[in-house]
Parts: sequence; C-alpha cells; structure tokens
Amino acid sequence: MDFTATELQQDAIALAAMVFKNECTPERLKAVEAREDRFDAQTWQRCGEAGLLGLALPHDHTGSGMGLLELCRVLIETGRHLAPVPIATHVPTAMAIARFGTTAQQAMWLEGAASGQVVIAPAIAEERAHVPEFPETRADNDGTNWQLSGTKTVVPSATIAELFVVPAMTLDGPTAFLVHPDDPGVTVLPQRVSGGDQLGQLQLERAVIPMDRHLGTVGQGDEVVRWLEQRLIVSACALQLGTLKGALDLTASYARSREQFGRPIGTFQAVSQRLADGYIDVLGAELTLWQAAWRLDEGLPAEKEVSGAKLWAADAGHRIAHTTVHVHGGVGIDLDGEAHRYFTRAKVNEFTLGGATDHARHIGRLLAAEPV
Repeated sequence: MDFTATELQQDAIALAAMVFKNECTPERLKAVEAREDRFDAQTWQRCGEAGLLGLALPHDHTGSGMGLLELCRVLIETGRHLAPVPIATHVPTAMAIARFGTTAQQAMWLEGAASGQVVIAPAIAEERAHVPEFPETRADNDGTNWQLSGTKTVVPSATIAELFVVPAMTLDGPTAFLVHPDDPGVTVLPQRVSGGDQLGQLQLERAVIPMDRHLGTVGQGDEVVRWLEQRLIVSACALQLGTLKGALDLTASYARSREQFGRPIGTFQAVSQRLADGYIDVLGAELTLWQAAWRLDEGLPAEKEVSGAKLWAADAGHRIAHTTVHVHGGVGIDLDGEAHRYFTRAKVNEFTLGGATDHARHIGRLLAAEPV
C-alpha cells in the first residue's frame, strides 16, 4: 500500500507546520508551562481559524469532510512542535458526535468544535482501566432525568472542556452520555501527570443529565466507546510519532554539532547506533500508524492493527525518549532546554490509553480467540 500524502494532505501538513512553527516557539512553550492549565488558547484559536480542528468533521457543520488519515498528518506536526493544544482528544470526540449524535446534538456542538470555540473531551478512564468494558459509573433513570454517579479519572482538558462524553452503565447496558461541567452534581478536580500537564478527575454525584443527552442508543454505548477508543488511540499514536520525529531531529542535530575529543559525538559508534535505532523505531511507528488509520478510514476491522500501532508507539517512545536524554547528557535534563520537553511528552504519550504491555496482552487475547 502507498501511504504517500496526497496533494490535499500535503496542504494540510504544510498549514499545520506553519501554524505550529509560528506559534510554538521555545519562549511561548515556556510561558504556557508556567500557566496552571498548560493550555495555549492563542494557538488553539489559530488552529480553529486555519481549519485544522474541522478537518475530519462534516461539511454541514463547517468542517472539511476529510478523515482520520488527514487528522493524523496534522497530529504529527502537533507532536513535532510540542503544541500545547488538545487536538488528539478533542477532534476524535467531536467525530463521535458527528457519527452517533442526533441532529440537534450535532447542530449544538460541531460548529463550535470545528472553530475552536468549545473544547470537547472524552471522560472514559476509571481507576482500574483506561477503557473499562463495564464502567463502574452508573446511570439511573428517574423518569424525568438521568442521574449519573461515579468517578472518571485522567480526563484530558478537564478544566477547560465545555462538554464530556461519559460512558456509564444503565439497566440496559453501557451508554455514552453528554455531560456539561456545570450540570448539577458534576465536579471537576485538577490532576497532574509527570510532565506537568493538567488533566482532571470528573466526579459525578447523582449528576442530573436530561433524558435526551445520550450519544447513540441507550444500552449500546459499547459501540460508541469502542469506535471512539480506536480513534483516540490512533490519534495518540500520531501525536507520539510527531514527538519522536522532533526528538530524533533535535538529537541528531546536537550529535552533529557537539564535539568531544576533537570530533562530533555523532561519529562515535555508540551514539550513531542509538540514532540509527531511533530512525528504525520511527519507521516502525509510522508504518503501523498508517496501517491502523487506513483500515479505520476504510471501515475495515482494525482491532489488532490499532493495538499494534500503540504497542510500537509506546516501545519506540520509551527508547527514543531515553536516547534523547542520554545523547544530550546533562543538557537533556535542563528545564531551560528543549530536550526535556520531548522526553516528558514521549513518556506521557507512552502510557496514554495503555502502554506496550497492555496492548501486547490485548493482541494476544485476540489471537487466542481466533478460530482454528
């Protein structure tokens, strides 16, 4: 298969690269890191104005009507420039509303999602699972409203989101609900990950949700969640791929310019081998990403391919993150330098929606369940 970017996709890549190169300067990133929410509202607005947030959303709602492949190409540039904007979670969640939402839900949220006027977030993970098959969060119907009780954790963009997609168990089975942060009984508590980024915990204490605020059919939320999960994972892989490309470029450049014993350190065998290993890791991450994204865009089964892409993104992320720090030496852990940003971002991406072990086990279960 040929995954070479089409002319339209090349235009999207060039536009994203231009926006992020102009906006995500080291000075801007340092300023955003000093903020409580770690969210660059100015870059987010530029993404909306440039149409990057609406690439994969329908024409009817001011989107461009493209697909996951185009979104992934934008996300690679997002990761390469370490842009502090939640495109990788916002757009797939908006895509789920475009696919499963009612006409009224689509009209209410998609135009704002495409323009960047609102931030939409998935609130899926619970204490014991990134994507629980049977959520511990419960939804009871009192005849007038739904009442949701439970806790969602490590919710991206939790403190700035205007809408959450929240899976919960009903008497009829799992159901995905649309929850506003100001709904009665909803509390958002900030959480932080090792890189300093802010996530959140969504606490639902008999949260009152109107009867029509579910996404898709009541009791069939597993279809919505699995559809969304696969696109969130592939988006995370694309973001990781861009991060690894940026890290490897930075490290190779440093190895060419940093001299020791009268010659560039990149000429030393141990250093050059680490860089070569990183190059091969990036190729593997890229090939598995495009295979998974293409199959999803074509409507083909892709469960093993999605987990394969995430496994590779996690393993490659671990190796290249450490190569970046090791080759840079003491500079690699200097918070005023660039290398540490790639390290922390790659480590966070490594475990987002499951690490290598989680996805290796998932692939193993799928293979074991196949008929002889």
